[in-house]
Amino acid sequence: MNARVRAWLEILGDQFWLRPASIVLACLALGQIAVWLETARVAGYDASSPDANWGYSGGAQGARALLSAVASSVIGVAGTTFSITIAALSLASGQMGPRLLRNFTRDARNQIVLGIFLGTFAYALIVLRTVRTVEETSFVPHLAVTGAIVLAMLSVATLVWFVHHIATSINVETVVDAVHRDLCEAVADRSLVAPGLPVPAQGPPGLAVATPASGYLQAVNAERLADWAHRRGVVVRLRVRPGDYVPTGLPLAEVSASVEGIEEALARALTFGRRPAALQDLEFSVRQLSEIAVRALSPGINDPFTAVSVVAHMGDALCRLASRHLPTGVLARQGRIALIHPVTDYGGLCDAMFHLIRQNAAGSPYVLGYMLDVLGRVAHVEGSPSRVKELLRHADLVIAAARRDVAEPADLADLEQRRRF
Repeated sequence: MNARVRAWLEILGDQFWLRPASIVLACLALGQIAVWLETARVAGYDASSPDANWGYSGGAQGARALLSAVASSVIGVAGTTFSITIAALSLASGQMGPRLLRNFTRDARNQIVLGIFLGTFAYALIVLRTVRTVEETSFVPHLAVTGAIVLAMLSVATLVWFVHHIATSINVETVVDAVHRDLCEAVADRSLVAPGLPVPAQGPPGLAVATPASGYLQAVNAERLADWAHRRGVVVRLRVRPGDYVPTGLPLAEVSASVEGIEEALARALTFGRRPAALQDLEFSVRQLSEIAVRALSPGINDPFTAVSVVAHMGDALCRLASRHLPTGVLARQGRIALIHPVTDYGGLCDAMFHLIRQNAAGSPYVLGYMLDVLGRVAHVEGSPSRVKELLRHADLVIAAARRDVAEPADLADLEQRRRF
């Protein structure tokens, strides 16, 4: 799929109103169809029949009262429930970071719950307007009123489930596990079974190209840009990667030779947005996990257990990466390099995972010791000497932080012992 289309789909997933609006429209259509079936006598429903006990069999006044009660109660429950939910999420964001509220808005289950409440309200209103009393030539859409009863029961069940879901979704372990799953999916999607082409040595500087766009780089259509460069017989070297913020006028790329249309080609291949996106940014979920750990280690919260949980999940992601290769960012066409774009390498990924946590856990022997344990376990799984060297570098940084900030000799000796792997 085109990278820009995928970026647009990613943005649509952030729109909290999209699924609820679709469900409301579906319920409006369902109400109209149910009334039409009753009017056209297609449903074959007779309220006076002995077999009609399974549905609504009352009169017009009862139907109006029932539909009014369903509409008023459901919209009231929806407003109260989501007000309380937003308050709970605001408290949770103070501990785990406001950027994690994005996970709530993207959660399809939360969107569907809101859609069921609002859809039931809309269904009741659309049916209520068709109910007429005796003075108005009596008409009671029994089938449609029965549908309102069914939707009301569904709303009750949804409310019970939603209270359970929101109570578990703001639990820190649940949040860490959800972000960890996103990280593992990103590792599987953005890594390769076989190694990519090696990055060539930096040649002489090419012609710098800038575009007027600004914002976060969300996606790069590398295949399309490589095809364009191959047709023009040039080599394009990008200077930015997904996740970077690009100010206006910054040179985005270098071209090996002067060629027309490079600005338009870059504009078509690069997608910018107002916020970072996880679409092609391998470090996106890593930054979210790091933010949880750093906030947990702050003096106001002082929760080393959450930081340890984050480190453990990051270690699992590195173990999953042990048998795979990260892309090098080099694309060739017919044996000739056409595009070079920066990507996350193993050292950069480890830096994003451990630097911030180590710097904020310098006075906590418990967290530092667990970091050494995780680094040792990943080193035993890894088979690449260069990657093991990166893990040892971070272990040395942990020991350096411990020697600087851990005052208890016994704790420091324990950390030195854990370093020997």
